[in-house]
Amino acid sequence: SQEAGRLRRPNAQLYGYCYQDSEDIPDTLTTITELGAPVEMIQLLQTSWEDRFRICLSLGRLLHHLAHSPLGSVTLLDFRPRQFVLVDGELKVTDLDDARVEETPCAGSADCILEFPARNFTLPCSAHGWCEGMNEKRNLYNAYRFFFTYLLPHSAPHSLRPLLDSIVNATGELSRAHLLPVLILLHPQPTEYQRIPDSTIPQEDYRCWPSYHHGSCLLSVFNLAEAVDVCESHAQCRAFVVTNQTTWTGRQLVFFKTGWSQVVPDPNKTTYVKASG
Repeated sequence: SQEAGRLRRPNAQLYGYCYQDSEDIPDTLTTITELGAPVEMIQLLQTSWEDRFRICLSLGRLLHHLAHSPLGSVTLLDFRPRQFVLVDGELKVTDLDDARVEETPCAGSADCILEFPARNFTLPCSAHGWCEGMNEKRNLYNAYRFFFTYLLPHSAPHSLRPLLDSIVNATGELSRAHLLPVLILLHPQPTEYQRIPDSTIPQEDYRCWPSYHHGSCLLSVFNLAEAVDVCESHAQCRAFVVTNQTTWTGRQLVFFKTGWSQVVPDPNKTTYVKASG
């Protein structure tokens, strides 16, 4: 799919606002956002698995956005289905009243306990006196217990269940899991390489010569056809990532990879993976 990795706005779009400060209504802010349908979990469980996977994919984009927002890592203290709406089949957060940017201060790991009804987690306290990653991990576990655990496995294609189970288990243990590999498997193309816009492969490097980076295979190519030829000439190459950087002669810089088990969003890169073999 040409839209496989495209990042979209994860929160309801703001169309306008009005700030009113009068004697009758002091300090009142009215906002106008795009219209979305309330999230009803029982209704979602009655929809097709493809529609539910699309919702989970948009939730994954939202989690990434919250963890890397311009304000820093943002946590939603009231992370429940009622805080979200569906717009054209994609999940968007609409209520940001309980959003928090600051990480939790701590003097030791005893101050960094994430408490949930089913289990608790203890996170490390950094040398700077902040609980490491607490904002992101709170969002992650809430996404697991309110969405992923219900929407992903139920009536999923049999061939995808092992991969989906690993994704659900990873989020339940506060580890990031990426859904783009599932999307690739759902949309095979007759062409030799599958294009995933706005994405990259952060690991799975190998060394080659002559590389612009000593720890990976970073080469310059004239066009996409040359990148494919290079990948085909390397026995270990299973994917490559085209960057938006060029050499002084205008040749594109491309990372060549051994696989694509972890594909993550990146608006400045495009990933190509072998569709077979």
